[in-house]
Amino acid sequence: MSDTFQAMVIDMVDGKPQAAFRRLGQSDLPDHDVLVEVHYSNVNYKDGLALTGKGRIARRTPMVGGIDLAGVVVESRSEKWAPGNKVIVNGFGLSETEWGGYSRFQRLKPEWLMALPDTFSLTDAMAIGTAGYTAALCVNALEDWGTIGKDDREILVTGAAGGVGSVAISLLANKGYRVSASTGRRETHDYLASLGATGFIDRTSLSEKAGPLQQERWAGAIDSVGSTTLANVLAQTVYGGAVAACGLAAGADLPGTVLPHILRGVALLGIDSVMAPMPKRIRAWQTLATHLKTDTIGALARIERMSELPRLAEDILAGKIQGRVVVEVTP
Repeated sequence: MSDTFQAMVIDMVDGKPQAAFRRLGQSDLPDHDVLVEVHYSNVNYKDGLALTGKGRIARRTPMVGGIDLAGVVVESRSEKWAPGNKVIVNGFGLSETEWGGYSRFQRLKPEWLMALPDTFSLTDAMAIGTAGYTAALCVNALEDWGTIGKDDREILVTGAAGGVGSVAISLLANKGYRVSASTGRRETHDYLASLGATGFIDRTSLSEKAGPLQQERWAGAIDSVGSTTLANVLAQTVYGGAVAACGLAAGADLPGTVLPHILRGVALLGIDSVMAPMPKRIRAWQTLATHLKTDTIGALARIERMSELPRLAEDILAGKIQGRVVVEVTP
């Protein structure tokens, strides 16, 4: 085991968060019960905000970035986990309040860990990551609400070419639903069609303020954009339908009215992936294992070295990343 190893660490510099590579030793890691050798992490929108300093994600510093990790247990003081176990962690405050996955080794609390599903490799798990796991939470929530699939109405996915959107389209299509994709990049249409999208809507048509009640179109929707887009999606959802909201790429505001909710019975389902209880997590990963095809995972993701993190963080905020980026942490 290396005496020191590389990590991406966020510090406060002149009152602003700044990320840089640093050599750490095991004595620098938190005193949690399970030591994991991290093989892979990934890049999410929140990681982009954290590493560029364009969002105050790290609530304390120094902070190791990376909200996801997949690796192998090296040491454990917990009866639940043993050396050699392959594990994944999504959320639980990683890169916000707890040190995250951009480090070759990390010490973690046993209750954060989940066994790697047999269906997936460590690389697969990080190609899916928090984005895919969140998409599965959204799909499960819409199905639990019980209105999608009762007629031939479409389900809308906004931010379609991103990580959440890509996996959501694939899951919904593989379950037999009709899926429309909202995107601002026409060059992604072939990619989204390969995942199962059968209709496309330009994101600008949803980003402009419109009436509080619009023509009913969507049986349900998964939204990772927020702001005016979410308000318009709610206004276009059919009577009794539901929208699963899990992101705020366009903003945290919601400039709409209560009319879709009190006149059409439209539900807004909030999806939290960070602190979701373990039974929901396990069910989401079971949904992924059953309905996300392995060839789709390959089409979704590319692997980059950890040294590329500064560029990748800028790219994801600029909307230049299609699908998922897996980060190879081990040298």
